Amino acid sequence: MSVPVPAVPTAPPRLRRFACMMYEGVLLFGVVFLAGYLFDTLTQSRSGLMFRHGRQVFLFLAIGVYFLACWRRGGQTLPMKTWNIRLTDRGGHALRGSRMLLRYLLLWPLPLLTALAIAGLSHATGWSSIDLLIVCAPFSIFLWTWIDPQGQFLHDRLLGTELHDLRATVP
Repeated sequence: MSVPVPAVPTAPPRLRRFACMMYEGVLLFGVVFLAGYLFDTLTQSRSGLMFRHGRQVFLFLAIGVYFLACWRRGGQTLPMKTWNIRLTDRGGHALRGSRMLLRYLLLWPLPLLTALAIAGLSHATGWSSIDLLIVCAPFSIFLWTWIDPQGQFLHDRLLGTELHDLRATVP
């Protein structure tokens, strides 16, 4: 009689993570729209340039609240539920608040550095059309997944968190 080996959670395929990210972008459009409307109403600003830095901070916080609230309830946002992806620590347990906050903060540097590199390349070459590549900056987080042995994102590797493919563990 053989003893069943517990299923080792695997990282979701890149294509499913990409699809989840696209769906997340659609939902974030609504979050940013509502947060921007609230900011404009509270500050009585009539232009996107009024209180620009305050607006950016407010939107950063609004997006953070969205992710932290979703991850707190089962480690999934709506797109993650749709694509059967769950965020946990390496032991498969739910994340604590401080680790969720650090994950949200570590999501930003690589895409922002990529956007800065694209802007620098555009400026250095004088080809303003290179600026169009800025839409690729958020996807720079996928670069590390080809290096990582488990296919996890860099911010997940640094924090000891993992994305799990829930379809792989279902019998």
